[in-house]
Amino acid sequence: MQELEEVILFQIDQTLKVAKKYSQREFDALGLGITVDQWVLLKVIAQYSGLNQRELAQRSQRDPASIKRTLDLLEGKGFIIRQIDAKNKRIHHIVLTQKGKAFEKEHQDMIQRHRRKSIAGFSIAEITQLSQYLKRIRNNMT
Repeated sequence: MQELEEVILFQIDQTLKVAKKYSQREFDALGLGITVDQWVLLKVIAQYSGLNQRELAQRSQRDPASIKRTLDLLEGKGFIIRQIDAKNKRIHHIVLTQKGKAFEKEHQDMIQRHRRKSIAGFSIAEITQLSQYLKRIRNNMT
């Protein structure tokens, strides 16, 4: 029987937890006032402006209920607005405000440093291979 620490899915989960804790410590040290989960949604909204809540949940791989709570917080901070769909009043499209765009842009360098730190010591070939392996795992699980 394989030890838990040797199970790839367990290792991936542990790696994600360490990365999230590291990023949150950095966010807190800089006084950003947001969580890593909030940042991820800001990035998805910046990249795919105008998504509705269901689409945002799909893009971010999060459940719609937690998305709603996070969007409420981001809206309260003035980073996003919900625009009512002209054809269906029950649907809201989510876009960054000017404040949200400025916040996202202002902290890009810090995020790039985190990303570089996470892959320090890996060659481009190793990073490409790791990415392919992770995609294969995701495909195996869907």
